[in-house]
Amino acid sequence: MRLFAGTSEQFLEDTVQNQIAEKLRLAFFSYFRYYPSHSELNSWRNSLRAVSMVFQNAKLTQQGILLEYQLPMTSKRLDCMICGKDANGKDNAIIIELKQWDRCQEAPGKNEVISWVGGRRELLHPSVQVSQYKRYLKDTHTAFYQEPNPVILNACAYLHNYSVYSEDILFSEKFSEALLNSPLFTADDVNKLSGYLTKKLELGSGVDVLKRIEESKYRPSKKLMEHVSNVIDGIPEYTLLDEQQIVYDSVFLCAKSGFHDKQKTVIIIKGGPGTGKSVIAINLMADLLRAEYNAQYATGSRAFTETLRKIIKSRGAAQFKYFNSYTEAQNNEIDVLIADEAHRLRETSFNRFTPKAERSTVPQIEELLNASKVSAFFIDDDQVVRPGEIGSVNYIKEYASKNNCKVFEYELEAQFRCNGSDAFVNWVNNTLGIKRTANIIWDQHEEFDLQVFDTPEDLENAIRSNVKAGYTGRVSAGFCWPWSNPKGDGTLEDDVIIGDYRRPWNAKPDARIIADGIPKSNLWAYDPNGINQVGCIYTAQGFEFDYAGVIFGNDLTYNFDEQKWKGHPENSADDVVKRSKNNFTDLIKNTYRVLLSRGMKGCYIYFVDKETEKFFKSRIEK
Repeated sequence: MRLFAGTSEQFLEDTVQNQIAEKLRLAFFSYFRYYPSHSELNSWRNSLRAVSMVFQNAKLTQQGILLEYQLPMTSKRLDCMICGKDANGKDNAIIIELKQWDRCQEAPGKNEVISWVGGRRELLHPSVQVSQYKRYLKDTHTAFYQEPNPVILNACAYLHNYSVYSEDILFSEKFSEALLNSPLFTADDVNKLSGYLTKKLELGSGVDVLKRIEESKYRPSKKLMEHVSNVIDGIPEYTLLDEQQIVYDSVFLCAKSGFHDKQKTVIIIKGGPGTGKSVIAINLMADLLRAEYNAQYATGSRAFTETLRKIIKSRGAAQFKYFNSYTEAQNNEIDVLIADEAHRLRETSFNRFTPKAERSTVPQIEELLNASKVSAFFIDDDQVVRPGEIGSVNYIKEYASKNNCKVFEYELEAQFRCNGSDAFVNWVNNTLGIKRTANIIWDQHEEFDLQVFDTPEDLENAIRSNVKAGYTGRVSAGFCWPWSNPKGDGTLEDDVIIGDYRRPWNAKPDARIIADGIPKSNLWAYDPNGINQVGCIYTAQGFEFDYAGVIFGNDLTYNFDEQKWKGHPENSADDVVKRSKNNFTDLIKNTYRVLLSRGMKGCYIYFVDKETEKFFKSRIEK
C-alpha cells in the first residue's frame, strides 16, 4: 500500500500547486475508509514542501517517488522513497525519513533521544529509525535482495526545521554508526542532501525502478532466515527432550505436507506450564526458516515478543509479531505461522486505542488462518488471565473445522519446569481449586524447593541470594497495588508497599522516559536489573526463572468457614480484570497459577492474607 506513486516531476507540480496533501488525504480515505488527522495533514504539507525544494535544487525530475509507503506486514509507513539509476546505470532507491523537529536532548537509551512531538517523548534517533526501515525492506522485499540485480537501497533522514548547535546530541559519538549507515541532514544541509541524492539517482529512469519495486512481493530473504535460525541455535536453553522432540517432528511433518496443500492446516499443541510449548515453537521457527519456509512467530504477549526480539536482534524482529499484526495480511502470505500462547487470542484485533473507523469485526483467529497456509497453535486453556482472552482448544478446533481446515491435535504432558515435578504443578492446580488432581499434599522431600516466608523482605533476600550465586530469579506479585507512572526524573515510585517493604513495579509499557539502569517493561524478565522491581502477571507470563518469588496478594483469599476461594475485586488494582465480575475469581486463580509455576528449581511465597497462608501450609507436609 502507498498513498502516492509517480514521477518526481509530477510530485513537484502537485507540491507547487498545493495539491499533494489533498491527494494523500483522498488516497488515505480510499484505503482506510476514514480521513487522516489534521496534524498528519499539516505534517504532509510542511515536510513534503521542504523535501520538494531539495528535489528542485538537485534538479531531480526524472525519478520515481513513493509517499506513505507501507512496510509489508506492518502498520508502519515510510514518509518518502525516491528511486532512479546511478551513473553506472544501476537501480537505486533512497528512503527519506522526514522530521519536523527543531530541538532534542540526550536520552539514557543507546538508540534514543528526547524530542517534543505531542509532548516531551523518548524517540529513536532518526538515523536509527530509518536504518531499521532499510534493513527490514532489504530482508523481506524481493526487489531489494533478489539476484542478479537487486535495487540498491539507501536511507537518510531530513530534519528540515532543525538547526545544529555546538555539541549537538544528534551528531554525538553515540550515534556514529547509525549516521554512517543512514546520514542525517538538517535545515542547513540543502546542498549536501541534494548532492547525496544526485550521486545515486543522476541518470533518472525512475519509472522503471518504481515499477520493479511495486511489482515485487513480500518474502523474507534466505540471509534473514539463516540469521534468525543461527541465533536461535546459539541459545543453549532451547534444546528438545523426549516427548518434545516427538511432537516437534510431527508438527514439522504437518507443516511440510501442508505447505503445498490447497486446504489449510491447523495444528493444536496443548500443554500446561513447563511442558515445553515455547521450546518446541522456537525450535520449529529456527528449522522452518533454515528450510526456507516463510515462517513467522506470533504471541499475544508484548513482554515475551519484545524479549525474543531483543535476543534475536533488530534484524530478525520482522519475523516475530503479535496476534493483531495480521489485519492487513494477504491470503497465504505466510507459509507457516507459529502462534505461541494461543490462549491469549482475542475476539478481534482492535483495542480501545484503535480509532473507530479502523475497527474491524473480523475475528482475530480468522485473520491468522487467512494469513498462513499452515498454523500451529501452542495453548494452555488455564492460562487465561484477562477478560477478552478467548483462546481455547475447542474454540480453535471449532473455527478451523467450520472453515474446512485440516486439524491435528497433540498434547504435552512431561514436566520440564519445577525441577521436572508434575506433582508441583498438579498440587498448585488442586490447591487453587482449578482442577482436581491426585496431588493434594505437597511433600517437601521433593527436590523442588518450595518455601513460605514470613516477610516479603525475607522472600526477596532469598531470591537475591540465589541470583548472586549465578541462578536466575525474580519477584512477582498479584496486581493488588496501584501502578504509577515514572517520576519526572524517570525513576519509579515504590508502589508495592507491605509494612516497611517498599518496591516499585516494573516500568509501565507506555513509559516515555525511564532512568538509566531501569529496564523497560517488556525486558523486565530478561534484563539483570529487573531484580530491582516487582513484576506483574503481564511481564512474567511466558517466562521461566530458576527461582520464582511470589507475593500472594489479598485479591484472592481462602475462606476456611466456607471452605472455598473468594476473589476480591475491591483489592485489585487491575481495572480491566476487576470489571469482569462474573469470572474475576477464576482469572485471579489463573494468575497465581502462572506466577507460582515460573520456577525451574524453586518457588518462594509470601502471603499478605494469613488465613490463605494457613490454608497453603495445611497442604504442605514437612
